[in-house]
Amino acid sequence: METNPLLAGPGHPKFRSIRAEHVEPAVRQRIAEWRELADSVLASSAAPTWDSVVAPLDEASERIHAAFGPAAHLVHVLHDDAMREAHARAQALVVDHETRRGQDERLWKAFTEVRARADADGLSAARTKILDDELRDFRLAGAQLPPPQKARVGAILAELSKIGVEFAQHVTDEMDAWRLVVTRRADVEGLPETLVAAARRQAVKDDPSAPEDRWAFTLHMPCLQPFLTYQKNRALREEMYKASATRCISGQRDNTALVRRTVELRTELAKLLGFANYAEMALLDRMAKTPAEVHSFLEDLARRAKPHATRQKDELAKLARERDGVTRLERWDLGYYREILRRERYDFADEDVRRHLPAGRVLAGLGEVVRRLYGVSIADRTGDARFETWHADVRVLELTDADGSVLGHIYTDLFARPGKQTGAWVGGMVARHVEADGSVRLPAAYLVCNFTPPAGGKPSLLRHDEARTLFHETGHALHHVLTRVVDRQCSGTNGVPRDGVELPSQFFENWIWHDEPLTAMSGHVDTGEPIPAALIGHMLSARTHCRAIDIIRQMEFALADIELHMTAEPLDEAAIHRTFASAIERVAVLPVPVWDRFENGFLHIFAGGYSAGYYGYAWAEVLAADAFSRFEEEGIWSQRAASDFRDHVLANGSAADFMDLFVAYRGRRPTPDALFRSAGLV
Repeated sequence: METNPLLAGPGHPKFRSIRAEHVEPAVRQRIAEWRELADSVLASSAAPTWDSVVAPLDEASERIHAAFGPAAHLVHVLHDDAMREAHARAQALVVDHETRRGQDERLWKAFTEVRARADADGLSAARTKILDDELRDFRLAGAQLPPPQKARVGAILAELSKIGVEFAQHVTDEMDAWRLVVTRRADVEGLPETLVAAARRQAVKDDPSAPEDRWAFTLHMPCLQPFLTYQKNRALREEMYKASATRCISGQRDNTALVRRTVELRTELAKLLGFANYAEMALLDRMAKTPAEVHSFLEDLARRAKPHATRQKDELAKLARERDGVTRLERWDLGYYREILRRERYDFADEDVRRHLPAGRVLAGLGEVVRRLYGVSIADRTGDARFETWHADVRVLELTDADGSVLGHIYTDLFARPGKQTGAWVGGMVARHVEADGSVRLPAAYLVCNFTPPAGGKPSLLRHDEARTLFHETGHALHHVLTRVVDRQCSGTNGVPRDGVELPSQFFENWIWHDEPLTAMSGHVDTGEPIPAALIGHMLSARTHCRAIDIIRQMEFALADIELHMTAEPLDEAAIHRTFASAIERVAVLPVPVWDRFENGFLHIFAGGYSAGYYGYAWAEVLAADAFSRFEEEGIWSQRAASDFRDHVLANGSAADFMDLFVAYRGRRPTPDALFRSAGLV
């Protein structure tokens, strides 16, 4: 009889053995086991304790994650209709289980009793915080509500989960399906060679008999961004931008109704749980405590950045007018003229840098930064029989501490392909946990990006901004793997507030802006020579180029998100779009097209867990700039600063209040001064 690989228990999944038919039976079995265990421990524990109730039920919850987690990962990285369907069925089971668990009065009362005796029982501060977080989550699940309201909360959570999956699949499928077909050779002149070659391969893949002068461009980021940066034909730039800004607005993949229903359900859920609006509810577990605090924070950043952004926009508009007779700078012009101005002002092009940044060299240089900062070595264990991967592109990296002890693993999946969700992210595969016998379950993380894949015997070449993305995601992975926490519930990134979890990632980006790390991670694609010192000098001088425009763009998204979720009543489709458009237009320095429907493809807030939380990127950017300013004071390889950051921030997960961890590292609360100084906006 075949063994279900998803029932192997917590650990590294056997990806090559997992099939769609394994998912639902494994999840059903693990949920049934959890319920049987819950009935048993709650019935036999007259005076519940951590060891009699909390620990065994958490272990059972981890087994559910081990059964469901691989499927939840695979649907984002591979297109498999059978797995999509199996994942959807299993996710419904998991959401139903989590709702039942969160609404179980027996469990709520047992956790309340354990928390009341925490001091008397000698529980650690971390376990006390875990219990506080659990009791907060019981409230958010409606544990204290009468049965009819409980049932409605459960129904809402189930529907929201289903909608989120459908929304994300629509976006992925739309990006896979759309093409901009170019047939004039003049319209590919000036584009990066790698982009043109990829577009030609796509055209042949779509139609093996495609004539020689045909190139097919897609909406995937490795295509979209360089196309908008280097395409001379303004009409084609507009066509590409418009396709991106109007994803999923019609046909079978129309997300309009899903957006409306999501907002409606979130508003109803917040009211049922006693909150004025969804934003107020969502901030219950964040560093920022009220929607007003978030809104004020964003408005202040926008106010400080907008004069600089307006000046930068005016410079680009003047260049476009004088160079090409453009009377009004539009959003699809921004990348193109920004790159021209950068070349003129700083004497380098992004492609000059890209030829010096093969993905493999960047990854090796990144490993050297980790070693110098934390004494942690990274080795490639791909091919080791212990680790199975889901695709040939995936590499398995093993992290080892200075004393030779293995810390954990990171599975990297760096290249774009059809069926893979756009963007970049890190997910937890296994959380660190110390067993009762003292043995340690080592952590492991997924690290996913969407860079241009290698082709034609040439390696993948990264733009400097893509190298920044790789460092950003590695910061998340280090947060997950370098933890020293005993308990799974607050280990690594588990339980870290959404507006704090971006601190380690944005903090780690800083090392790609210094000449020594840049030299270490570079090697020309043809000669292997490191990036020239003069080119690095030009790059670093250009670091703040149009930086205020970037900050304003982030404020557009964040304000639209928080204002949408501050509404106290459900909104129809038109009102949702007006809310988005109003928030964006209030701070924007470039006109917003009337056809823009960015919300229909806004994965972060409708399918990615950042609802009423997109501000967290800016919030954490303030934390990260302030955190790195200590290295500016002590030196970028300061062992004392690196040790303190690892010990206070990376090692502790959510075992303590995240602001307290920052203060322990920095010696004070954060201020935005370092952010504006690094952005050249002082």
